Amino acid sequence: MYKIVEKTLLNPTVAKMVVEAPLVAKKAQAGQFIIFRTKEDSERVPLTIADFDREKGTVTIIFQIVGQSTMELNSLSEGEYIRDFVGPLGTPSNLENLKKVCVIGGGVGCAIAYPVAKKLHENGAVVHSVVGFRNKDLVILEDEFQKVSDTLKIVTDDGSYGEKGLVTEALEKLIAEGNSYDEVIAIGPLVMMKFVSLLTKKYGIKTTVSMNPIMVDGTGMCGGCRLTVGGETKFACVDGPDFDGHQVDFDEAMKRSSVYREFESKRREESCNLFKKEVL
Repeated sequence: MYKIVEKTLLNPTVAKMVVEAPLVAKKAQAGQFIIFRTKEDSERVPLTIADFDREKGTVTIIFQIVGQSTMELNSLSEGEYIRDFVGPLGTPSNLENLKKVCVIGGGVGCAIAYPVAKKLHENGAVVHSVVGFRNKDLVILEDEFQKVSDTLKIVTDDGSYGEKGLVTEALEKLIAEGNSYDEVIAIGPLVMMKFVSLLTKKYGIKTTVSMNPIMVDGTGMCGGCRLTVGGETKFACVDGPDFDGHQVDFDEAMKRSSVYREFESKRREESCNLFKKEVL
């Protein structure tokens, strides 16, 4: 059992939890993830580690409240316990020997991009961060990114905060200003990572993306998280989640990610009705 020591709502649909998990915190690295189960009969769900504190023995997770499992997790309060919290899983991000990097986060993907930017900053790299959201109300982790970024660009689709536009437009402006990056690291919706990768390929900039497809066991045995990278089948849970953005078959990944959309929508509706009955 893993105690929730802190819970914060970052915006109407995104929550942050700090969880007491000393063994996970001891070995966690940027880019890795955990798999949680809220209760004994809950489904297994992966979440990327947003931060960790080895001294306090805590791990921070940030999640979007979109389906049954995340709604169930969000129903827990500070002082309550998560049934299972397994990790760290996956291969840590390779952030050594990088001198200048542009880290790009989209939406809740910023929760994954932040520890990457933080680690790069700690390594002494020059960090340019570009974070994108649909509107002002959905902006998260601005202060955190500000502390670890030499340059921070915030963009929103509707222009309600920061600059109006897409992260690709902000990135291309930075490149046009003469910035030369050792690497671009993009984390967010599949379509965002696809177009960032297409842009950087044009400029010949190495690009890493974080792939978080459907996962079940987290060991590579179930095959649910398979991807095609460079024409070969890879498993995000053990081979990733980081991959060369210029080699990922994003169209296939997007098609596979939509397979369970109707099922997830139905489960969410059932969960909403269940929570309503519990409140009544």
